[in-house]
Amino acid sequence: MLPAVPARRVTVPEARPEVESLQAYSAPLEGRRGLLRLDFNENTVGPSPRVLKALRAIPAEQIAIYPEYDGLREAVVANLSAAGLRQPLQPDQIGLFNGVDAAIHAIFHAYGDRGDTLLTTCPTFGYYTPCAQMQGMAIEAIPYRLPDFAFPLEEIRAALQGRPRLLLICNPNNPTGTRLAPEPILELAAAAPQTLVVVDELYEAFTGDSVLPMADFSATANLVVLRSLAKTAGLAGLRIGFAIGAAPVVDRISRVTGPYDINSFAVTAAHAALADQAYTDAYVAEVRRARHWLVQQLQAAGVRHHAGGGNYLLIWPECPVAEVEGRLRAAGILVRSMASKPLIDGSLRVSIGTSEQMERFWQACREVMAAPP
Repeated sequence: MLPAVPARRVTVPEARPEVESLQAYSAPLEGRRGLLRLDFNENTVGPSPRVLKALRAIPAEQIAIYPEYDGLREAVVANLSAAGLRQPLQPDQIGLFNGVDAAIHAIFHAYGDRGDTLLTTCPTFGYYTPCAQMQGMAIEAIPYRLPDFAFPLEEIRAALQGRPRLLLICNPNNPTGTRLAPEPILELAAAAPQTLVVVDELYEAFTGDSVLPMADFSATANLVVLRSLAKTAGLAGLRIGFAIGAAPVVDRISRVTGPYDINSFAVTAAHAALADQAYTDAYVAEVRRARHWLVQQLQAAGVRHHAGGGNYLLIWPECPVAEVEGRLRAAGILVRSMASKPLIDGSLRVSIGTSEQMERFWQACREVMAAPP
């Protein structure tokens, strides 16, 4: 018998201290195909037929060469301008990113440094925290006001006196649905020119609270607005997002990204989706109808819930949230547990899809909540 060989000890080079102590942001992305996806606030029906047609028409040569972005910024400007803007936008005010997550990451790399402070709210989108931590930033997270999760405007205004490097506002907020009108956002930006005020507007289409129509980036150059084609136009799987702001700020954020971060398929799909706003508007209108219907059912059944902005709402089942989540999954429906999250522990976040999908959800939900433990 050969003598046992001692295991070789592998020495791994240490990363920066901030990375060594970092807990990566992760979400349960696997095993979701073929189920009713009411867990990640995605478009639940898919993109426009014009998007699918454009993707199918991509020639082999286009796959073999590096992506080209000519005309995409102009298409974004045209799409945003159609909704009405107080001040016109120029193409150099549009930053292109591999999803809004990548835009958020780039903002922290460009503007966040060790010892700086991120000011934000709580609870909110979970990716802000690791982005701040990897830069060695301090985090000041101000809770929403109970019982209706109102925006803590006075507390944020007071905290800006400490000159934080970044203020991140998710509007409407994920997961509480809290809405903030454009005027207070512009007032906060004007009052704190030393702070980069970032407004994450991924869900604004569902309630219409965008700051963009009123924004003047020449007057508030410290304002940045984030938009995506994931939640409304159905391009979550292709990853494309936009940062909109003063051209010098967008330039600095873009400097910390790669030259070809967005692939050719995403570029082609974005062009087609932006050109078919009617399809997106129709989907948004359907989600709003379905949301209104579901809220009526929850009220009639006496189920505790909170419905603010966005394409989602919160439900507090009487039985354990993990049990309800598991039983709904067994019924082919995915929802997202908010267990351990501040202020909303014990709730489920339910994304809103079509009326037919929400009828299916509500039937299953009633059966699950009525079942014995």
